[in-house]
Amino acid sequence: MEGLRVSDANLIVYMHPSKANRISQAILRELSSLLFKFNEIFDGVVLAYDVDIPSKDAKILPGIHAYFGVRLKAKLLLFSPKPNMLLEGKVVKLAQESIHIIVLGFSSAVITDEEIRGEFKYKIKHGEGVFISRSHKRHVIKVGTMIRFLVKSLDEEILHMTGSLNLPHTGSILWLDKKLEDASPSGRSTKKRRENQESREMQELDTVDGGVVSLDNSHQIKKSKKCKISEES
Repeated sequence: MEGLRVSDANLIVYMHPSKANRISQAILRELSSLLFKFNEIFDGVVLAYDVDIPSKDAKILPGIHAYFGVRLKAKLLLFSPKPNMLLEGKVVKLAQESIHIIVLGFSSAVITDEEIRGEFKYKIKHGEGVFISRSHKRHVIKVGTMIRFLVKSLDEEILHMTGSLNLPHTGSILWLDKKLEDASPSGRSTKKRRENQESREMQELDTVDGGVVSLDNSHQIKKSKKCKISEES
């Protein structure tokens, strides 16, 4: 999925002297406060971190309340979606005029009806709303479906996006990946082998069925001859 990247960061964490005997816990607490929030410095949402403290030396800052700064290096996993990126998310709500999605378990997105390509038709199936492709009946989008969509805009403050399904390579991930697999040389070979196997199985079944019929006919012929001989005698 696009929008995910790893960034190497050189950080300084400032702490009160009262936390001097619990440096590691204090650093982890400070870094944890960055999680799942958009950070302008990193231009993204911090999803995870791996921290390394190269030195235990700290610099004391002058002031009324003396703080000290600890330098550290961290690898940050960032979620940084931008317009025209392809993202993946789970459908959590669906209606005729919109599809609502959750991305990575915390960021929301909505696709309005004007951004759903005409190929999809809204229907009520088994009591729930679904979008079904007019061209490919197995291409279905419903609550719980993982879909791939194009980002149109992002509200960084509330981590909300608007998306689109107008491009042909957007929609149900399961269906899109299967279509891509079938289109690949290996996929076509697998499909051909599957069809050949099914054909051989049908031929074997026909042969077995034919053998049974032949045996039955032979039995009937022998029985008929036996009856004829008995009648003549």
